[in-house]
Amino acid sequence: MSPQQKAESLGITFEKATPGYLNLCIRSGNQLLSSGHVSTVKAKLGADLATAEGYKAARECAMKVLQSAWNAHGTLDGLRVIKVLGCVNSTQDFIEQHLVINGASDLLHEIFGKDGDGYHARSALGFAQLPTGAAVEVEVIFEVK
Repeated sequence: MSPQQKAESLGITFEKATPGYLNLCIRSGNQLLSSGHVSTVKAKLGADLATAEGYKAARECAMKVLQSAWNAHGTLDGLRVIKVLGCVNSTQDFIEQHLVINGASDLLHEIFGKDGDGYHARSALGFAQLPTGAAVEVEVIFEVK
């Protein structure tokens, strides 16, 4: 099953987006670089939100990134996940940012393959605050194969 077919089988839908103030995913050479995509959940991990809920928010962010990549490339086929940056709105003593961002990584592994084109480098960082109070923000760099 191709990445596009796998995403659709997981219930992810794709539709053309109207360009906005910033480019949500731009091609440079053989790479697609996404902007940061924030969760609809507005909360702070370690205070208002548990790790499992943050995991779901990170997965949602990855779905939004995939939508933007699809808009830039026309399909998810022919892409390789290179790098994921995950930002977690968290309290100073919260230390499970990596477990939260697994929500994004696990979705990318499901779609592109954990041992293949979905095997990526990653950073998971805690922040005092994110734009609009979002719980999670994720950006991804893809290689166009």
